[in-house]
Amino acid sequence: MAGLTSSTIGRKYAMALSAMFLLIFLILHLTTNLLSVLNKDAFNTASDFMGYNPFVQFLMQPILGFAVIFHFAMGFVLEIKNNKARPVKYAANNASVNSSWMSRNMIISGAVVLAFLALHLYDFWFHEITYKYVDGKLPNSERFWPELHEKFSDLWRVALYVISFVLLGLHLAHGFQSSFQSIGARHPKYTPVIKAFGKWYSIIIPAGFVIVAVYHFITQ
Repeated sequence: MAGLTSSTIGRKYAMALSAMFLLIFLILHLTTNLLSVLNKDAFNTASDFMGYNPFVQFLMQPILGFAVIFHFAMGFVLEIKNNKARPVKYAANNASVNSSWMSRNMIISGAVVLAFLALHLYDFWFHEITYKYVDGKLPNSERFWPELHEKFSDLWRVALYVISFVLLGLHLAHGFQSSFQSIGARHPKYTPVIKAFGKWYSIIIPAGFVIVAVYHFITQ
């Protein structure tokens, strides 16, 4: 039992670290995307750097891909283990009082976010791979803004992105605080600050992405 507990704690710790890495990535990703709203040339320059810099492409991008896969895979594994180890289901334990809806359904929001990531990869990452390595086209720093702008010309895609970002926000609302708790960051003085920061993070980050999607749709 002790070995199983230690293993579970280790999984939660590793998942929390991957979550923190992804939280930082979201800030960087949103910053770049907001440039498409504020300054077209700046967005093209930033995208060109991210798209052709060897450090980003061949080191940071694989690390990011691993972190995403690891985080979601570990989330599913822990959810399955928790369900097997729970003798009394939430429904019989007054779940609405003991925990929030989101904390009980992180696996659902996580699955939706994962499906959204698949669409996002199809829209942008696969396009980049095809452009650079399949078609072998020469670098063109002016192409990034028009390509992003065109992606949000369809209402259905914008609606899907907005819904996904809302669910991402709900996922972050619980996941942000949970990741700090998993690494032992609990203190009467700092925990309220972490909770408050996590609340604003889970609102501002998704809202920023929504602004980007809506902006490009209404400025077609």
